[in-house]
This record gives sequence, C-alpha cells and structure tokens, in this order.
Amino acid sequence: MPEGTAVIIAQTISPPADPLQLAFNGLSLDQKIGELLMVALDRKDDASTLSSLTASGLVTGILLVGNGWTDAEAFDVTTAINSQAATLPIGLYIAVDQEGGKVQRLSGSGFSKIPAASTQGTWPADKLTTNATKWAQQLNAVGVNLNLAPVTDTVPSSMLKTNKPIGVLGRQFGSSAKLVGDQAATYIQAMNAGGVQACVKHFPGLGRITGNTDTATTGVTDKTTKADDSYVGAFKTAIAAGPAMVMISMATYSKIDAKHPAVFSSAVITDLLRGQLGWNGVVISDAMNAATIKSTAVGQRGVEFVKAGGDIAIFMSVADVTKAAAGMKKLAQSDEAFAAQIDAAVMRVLKAKAAAGLLHD
Repeated sequence: MPEGTAVIIAQTISPPADPLQLAFNGLSLDQKIGELLMVALDRKDDASTLSSLTASGLVTGILLVGNGWTDAEAFDVTTAINSQAATLPIGLYIAVDQEGGKVQRLSGSGFSKIPAASTQGTWPADKLTTNATKWAQQLNAVGVNLNLAPVTDTVPSSMLKTNKPIGVLGRQFGSSAKLVGDQAATYIQAMNAGGVQACVKHFPGLGRITGNTDTATTGVTDKTTKADDSYVGAFKTAIAAGPAMVMISMATYSKIDAKHPAVFSSAVITDLLRGQLGWNGVVISDAMNAATIKSTAVGQRGVEFVKAGGDIAIFMSVADVTKAAAGMKKLAQSDEAFAAQIDAAVMRVLKAKAAAGLLHD
C-alpha cells in the first residue's frame, strides 16, 4: 500500500434498539397475557388486595369503580398501585369512567362537577375543549392516565326515554350522529391536551337497544345498525381525533353479526373496526361480567375476545381475571395461531403505553 494512503475500516453500526420490542422481549407468557387484562378496584376495597397481580405484571392496569372517590383517596390508591409495580419495566394503566352526570367516579374536592354528556353536547367546541382539558388535568393530578370516555353512541330522539344504557342516563352527546362524532372528537383532543388518554365507546353503538347489557338479556340486540351506518360514522370521526382505545359493545348487531355479541365478533372488531374503519390501536372490552355474555364461561371470555381481534379485557374481580388468564395461557401453549394473536395484541397495548409514558427505561 503506497505511503500516505488512507485506510478506511468498515464498521457495522447496529440500528438503535426498538423500545417496544425490548419491552415485549422481556415479558414472560404470563406477563404478556397480563398486558391484556384489566381488573376493577372498588372504592371500598384495599389496593393491597391486587398486589399479587400488579407487582408481577399480571394485569395491564386497574379500573377504579364506584362513585365518590375523592382526590386524596384516588391519589393514595394510585400511589400504592404504582409502588407495587415499581420494579416493572412497564407501568400500569389507572383508569376511570369519568363521563359526567350519573357516571362520574371521582368527585368532591379536587374535581369539577361534570354535567351529563347530553349537556356537554349543547356546548360549542371551545367551551367543551376548555372544560374537558381541565377535567383531564384533574385526573392526571391524582395519577389517573386513562379515561374510559367519551361515549360515542348516538341515541335516536324517539328512544331517549327507552334506551336504558345511554339515553335514560343522558350519556349521549345528542341524537345526531354528526354532532356526536364532532363532540367526541373535541373531547378526545382535550383529554390528550390534559395529559390523559381517552377511550371511545361503545362500538358500534348502544343507542338503538332498550336493555342494559350489564344486567339484561332481552332488548340487547340491535336490529338496525349496519356496517355503513351513520351511527358507525360517528365513531370514525371520533377515532380520527386520536383516542388510545376503542371499547367494544356487549350487544349483538343482527345486520353485522347475528351469531355473536360484538365483544366476541370478528366481523365487528376485525372486519368492521380494524378493516373498514382502519383502526389499528387498542380495542378494549366493556366489563366482562355483563349479563349478555353469561353463557360463556369466565375462563373463555378473554380467549374469545382476543380471537375476535380484541386486546384488553376488563374483569371486575381478582377471581375472574385469574380464570381468564388461565384460559388464555392454556390455549396459547397449544395453539400457535392464538399465541400469535396474543403477541400482536400485546404490541398494540405497548404502543399505547409508550404514548402514555408508561415504558420505563
């Protein structure tokens, strides 16, 4: 080699590690399944009853249920839960249903009295933005990072007094699908601005049934809504505003899938929501103790939800969430296709958690 000739040594430079993939790779099968399960904590219960789940990463988060939580109570509980999970690389969701009206879990000192969505629906966008941003900031201040709102169900004006899950309680923004979609989008953007993730619910809509899916087995089939319905269009508008999750209804939609409730329907979740509407984020269930799915064994409910394309299943007790985890693990160990569905669902949850700042270094 001639004197003075520069020698260039090729180096292989590895691309930076993907934090999502690193977090995923660190999970055991039990912990993967845990990322797909959320358990409720009632106001009267002690957070330490969940320590066996939260400390080991066997649930993705906690849902605070029961009305009347004060700011001090909520802060103490979120602090305790986060302490239990302090050594985990992936943080927990602390979720509430903070809609307003008769569905406001956190109230009193530290929290605004939130009017029902039927009132919020009459507000101009700037007023809703200002107020919803403040409500999000109040949640954020006590450690809540996920609000299971806004309700994006459209209730026909003729059913306001007969639609038990939404209309009777004033949980709807209105009876116009365009208004509902627009107000839901504004609400979502305000939640995001206030530091709390939002969840659109209850896809593809509970506005055209009469029974409450939590407690009834009659009046819980929607015989009107189609895949291209304007009521479904309200959800499309809301989804475009950037929620973290979409919650699936427990009703059955005979013109979309007459054989399965939406929560167990691939036609609703995979074909309509993910396919036609293009949603590639987290799909969460409503409470899995609903009367409409009581014929499905508790240990199979998480399985059927994930098989349909869902991600996070909410259970109301430690006993039920433990049964659900066992059912999912048993199938994942013997069925490669289901194990792959679990992996895909976990990655969607981790992406949402990353956006919430819940992936720790």
